[in-house]
Amino acid sequence: MNKQLDKNYDYKLEEALYSAWVKKGYFKADAHSSKEPYSIVIPPPNITGQLHMGHALNNTVQDILIRAKRMQGYEVLWLPGTDHAAIATEVRIVQEMAKEGETKESIGRDAFLKRAWEWKEEYGGTITKQLKKLGSSCDWGRERFTMDQGLSDAVLEVFIRLYEEDKIYRGERLVNWCVKCQTSISDAEVEHVDKNGGMYYFRYNIAGTNEYIPFATTRPETMLGDTAVAVNPSDTRFNHLVGKYAIIPSVGRQIPIISDLYVDPKFGTGAVKITPGHDHNDFEVARRHDLPIINILNDDGTINQYGGKYQGLAIMEARSAITKEMETLGLYDKTDNITHAVGEHDRCHETIEPIIKLQWFVKMQELAEPAIEAYKSGNLRFNRERFGKVYLHWLTNIKDWCISRQLWWGHRIPAYYCEDGHITVSKTQPNMCGTCKKTHLTQDEDTLDTWFSSALWPFSTMGWPCETEDLQKFYPTNVLVTAYEIIFFWVVRMVFMGLKFMGRLPFTDVFIHGIMRDSEGKKMSKSAGNGIDPLDVINDYGADALRLMLVSGNALDNDTRFFWERMDYCRNFLNKLWNASRFALGHMEESVPDVAPDNLAVEDKWILSLLNALISEVTEKLNDYELGMASQKIVDFIWDEFCDWYIEIVKPRLYQKDGATTKPAALWTLNRVLLDAYKLLHPFTPFVTETLFQTIQNDEETIVLSSWPKADPSLANDAAVIEMEQFKSAVRAVRNARVEREVPPAQKITLIIISSDEKAKELFNNCRAPLTQMAGAGSVMVLPPGSPPPEEQTVKTVIPGGVLYMPLSSLVDAAEEAKRLSKERERLTKEIARVDGKLSNEGFMAKAPPELIQTEKEKREAYIKMLEALDAQITP
Repeated sequence: MNKQLDKNYDYKLEEALYSAWVKKGYFKADAHSSKEPYSIVIPPPNITGQLHMGHALNNTVQDILIRAKRMQGYEVLWLPGTDHAAIATEVRIVQEMAKEGETKESIGRDAFLKRAWEWKEEYGGTITKQLKKLGSSCDWGRERFTMDQGLSDAVLEVFIRLYEEDKIYRGERLVNWCVKCQTSISDAEVEHVDKNGGMYYFRYNIAGTNEYIPFATTRPETMLGDTAVAVNPSDTRFNHLVGKYAIIPSVGRQIPIISDLYVDPKFGTGAVKITPGHDHNDFEVARRHDLPIINILNDDGTINQYGGKYQGLAIMEARSAITKEMETLGLYDKTDNITHAVGEHDRCHETIEPIIKLQWFVKMQELAEPAIEAYKSGNLRFNRERFGKVYLHWLTNIKDWCISRQLWWGHRIPAYYCEDGHITVSKTQPNMCGTCKKTHLTQDEDTLDTWFSSALWPFSTMGWPCETEDLQKFYPTNVLVTAYEIIFFWVVRMVFMGLKFMGRLPFTDVFIHGIMRDSEGKKMSKSAGNGIDPLDVINDYGADALRLMLVSGNALDNDTRFFWERMDYCRNFLNKLWNASRFALGHMEESVPDVAPDNLAVEDKWILSLLNALISEVTEKLNDYELGMASQKIVDFIWDEFCDWYIEIVKPRLYQKDGATTKPAALWTLNRVLLDAYKLLHPFTPFVTETLFQTIQNDEETIVLSSWPKADPSLANDAAVIEMEQFKSAVRAVRNARVEREVPPAQKITLIIISSDEKAKELFNNCRAPLTQMAGAGSVMVLPPGSPPPEEQTVKTVIPGGVLYMPLSSLVDAAEEAKRLSKERERLTKEIARVDGKLSNEGFMAKAPPELIQTEKEKREAYIKMLEALDAQITP
């Protein structure tokens, strides 16, 4: 070989490597290929986003699967793209406008959207660039955006079809409302945060009686919207009140007392105020009992006209005023300080208010049924059963989906209203009302929930509703990779939309991984101040080390903790691989010679046998999505078996210069193992493996398109594995003896091995040179089976394949060793006597706790074993 490796690997070259891969089209998919397809659509990151550790983990997992399948001969498509992130983007732009003294309303919708598109063009590609730094091998020529023309056409097509089938409707229902952003939001955007609050205990008087009914609430202001008080049918305390009316003093309204199994008689007072306009559970109670529904809040969170004298007050102001009034009327009992989960908008951190609003909804029951059956039938598989249960639970308890948002950035709802309020749904502005034929129509101001377009992602990105070549070749995709947090926000929606509009599942497998946490197990976030920027890590360690850290040493369905020590470990491993490759390359000639299997030494057969098993195991683990186990097996093989053992064993052969040398077989084996190791490792650490692969061979241009290693049954060699374990046991025994006796590394010792059979004798004779080097031996003598043991004092160790003797004279000064052993024996004898004294002391045995007595007994047993081992160390 004429090529050489630099002394140290420079991970700063990663960017140039990646650019070359893209320029040469290595990641492009061919819809006309005859190869079996394998495809993944990227979970589209928000255009407002910056790469965080969750993104890094998610995309590393996908890239590992994609790179492995590409090498295994599939026609691979990893389709990238970004999401318009309606709320996040609009909030960002509104904030920028506020600095300039402008608002959405002041510039108008068209001007706002123009500004939003300009913002997208300037900043929307940031995270895409960052994904490239991670090494993501996406087909960037197919990159999509949820609001590009093709995907927008798909959104309109789906909306109209569902509307025409009466699966989309407009109606008043409870929604999550952000009073700051003044829009409904999805459950995915509600973050539940533990906060200090109060449980307020009040009473309502019963109309026409001197009685009252007690209740507790965390939101006194919602009393203004109460339409009933509910008790459990079995609660004898309140049964006599059912059918009577309670009085809300703040507004003077009388509300019925009803019975409903929803009420837990053991919680609070056992009576529950029902506010169907501001509580999801109360809303269901109201529907069962045909109760009126009152919304007491304006869009900005102030009390509206239904609040009477409290109209115009902010929520917390009304809470305080109502509590004070109830106290004045003698209807206030107490307030308990509590900590409870409060829903916040994950963008602006404003408390979410459930509010009855006129919105657009998707009827979910009929759409959910095929999605449920897909999982129950086994056609849809999750990498862990518990995730499938979450999926199933959500679908079987599904509610209609609120799809309208009070935003301007997004897919505008294609509904048009005439003066009489009739609705006409159309892809384009209709000329007249479809009901009354009036010609003055206005379009709905709202936009669609971002998840609506995301739900179509697996097929809309491939050109649907047109029947494209990409759809024919790559749909359905093979696997969806995502975090468990959005199983029901995104996974479920893609499944029922795929089944509905494509007639097939969008993917067969769902690989759910955990989330990234800091070293203390806390969820990483900017607001918590514990986030770690992956780009900073890449700048300091390289993308390969980060990728390896993210997936190694952990079952990925569990949460992953970030430790800097693990980053150091991964970097050290890559350095180890680099140095091993550099060492091997330094001994290789212009070409690697062909070697007949019969000319391989036992250590060659051993490492090739381990490699063969590794190929099978890694391939199997990747197919089972056990990426953590796969990567760890590769690391263990390269570091422990190949670098620490095989290379050390063959060093004497590499330095041989005589004609009968076994160097060619060693070089051939080194080359074979390194090439296959690079390939197995490539999906995990693409950059360093590409550099090494290009250096160590001249036949292939890139490892990216190289073939995946295949297991070869002829390389399996159990006998060689057993023999090498015998050799390794001998080396370990010597090394342990040297450590125990603090023998200096430079001191050469004598080894005498009496083999247990002729096969073992042959092995140790053949391995005399590496044994000499690795054990620090001055001489190695291998005696046939049945030979008498040495007459001088030795350290004796039984090893597989024989007995190893190390003359004491070569290990230590005999006189000094005798003194050391005498002192140690004396110490152990005294410790045994001390423990025996305690255990024979009646006072100690009577007063000491049982666990202390047991501890002393265990100490005695340990000291006796140590004394026996000491006596057995030296035998004549």
